[in-house]
Amino acid sequence: MKTTEDTAYAKNNQSSTSPYTLDNPTIEKAVEIIPFSKLYTTNCEIDYIIQAISSGQVAGDGAFTRECQKWLQNTIGGQKVLLTHSCTAALEMAVILANIQPGDEVIMPSYTFVSTANAVVLRGGTPVFIDIHPDTLNLDEMQIEAAITLKTKAIIPVHYAGVACEMDTIKALADQYGLTVIEDAAQGFCARYKNRPVGSLGHMAAFSFHATKNIVSGEGGALVINNPALTERAEIVWEKGTNRSRFLRGEVDKYTWTDIGSSYLPSDLLAAFLWAQLEQANEITQQRLKLWNRYNKAFAELELRRKVDRPSVPADCQHNAHIYYLLVNDLETRTRVLANLKRGGVQATFHYIPLHSSPAGQKYGRTHGSLNVTEAISDRIVRLPLSAALTVEQIDHIITLVLQELRKTT
Repeated sequence: MKTTEDTAYAKNNQSSTSPYTLDNPTIEKAVEIIPFSKLYTTNCEIDYIIQAISSGQVAGDGAFTRECQKWLQNTIGGQKVLLTHSCTAALEMAVILANIQPGDEVIMPSYTFVSTANAVVLRGGTPVFIDIHPDTLNLDEMQIEAAITLKTKAIIPVHYAGVACEMDTIKALADQYGLTVIEDAAQGFCARYKNRPVGSLGHMAAFSFHATKNIVSGEGGALVINNPALTERAEIVWEKGTNRSRFLRGEVDKYTWTDIGSSYLPSDLLAAFLWAQLEQANEITQQRLKLWNRYNKAFAELELRRKVDRPSVPADCQHNAHIYYLLVNDLETRTRVLANLKRGGVQATFHYIPLHSSPAGQKYGRTHGSLNVTEAISDRIVRLPLSAALTVEQIDHIITLVLQELRKTT
């Protein structure tokens, strides 16, 4: 007998074909296009969205929002969880709650998405960029202390590819210098560090449910508050600077403007979509891990021959298979690998342009020490498609194309 999950899985793994033009414009053939991030759905999203519409509550803080927040709090821990319309919004809230003022400095990796730095810059703060580890691509915690000045107020470690940073060391430094730790866990949902959930380790944490993430709602995010002293203000910032949440709970007889804030709530329609995904979060993660492991086993030979470096996952980290990447030897090799994947109908890509080398990074931030690893990694990384909606056959096709290209070189 087929279950609802069986039907949903089959639906998400149907092959589709599209015309694809090779580099030679005179030669065309139809090949399957394998997208970089194929949407996986559980077959319940539409039903829950219809329920939200039928309830008449489609604005923020509805029944599905509260259900998601309860699930996240029970799963991750922490004092409070607030859904947001994006991880960017969650980071902006965290920086407000950390009381970052003009001139304050916040230490972070340069190898991250712009939202990590923008959240600081919007409050008048200065991002301080330090280098990353060459194996995990996470912020190098051994460089933090030397970057701390009298202006430093916070550290934002980014859990790259769903592999946790070395949080014990980071937290110890933060405690020593009185700094706030904000986990940028955009890629870290369902990952763990020393058997503790990512998101439960800093004073606050920001998650993403963007369409490119493991668990999605199209756009969406969440702020996890682990410091109980911040929970009441977090609600106010979340509700446009008002005490509306207390009013809705009957704690005050009217609500008013009490602090700075913005409209950070997502629609309950997005929360309804997210709830369907959260219900199958473990199954989705396990399917991604299965495909991630298939990649990793296939490329062991290339690593032994020093053609690539595979992802590194420390023994005390349990990753979530958010990204599968290879580090090739140089930019020229990466260009060839990506071109061969494109010819085979595979949408592979690289990743961040380091923030410290960007126009805005140079204008608003500063660097500490050499960022040689960051600069080298940005030229060498190849990210391969990964989604619970992909089939083993599609993964094997991608593997074949990579091996085909990299085995050419001596």
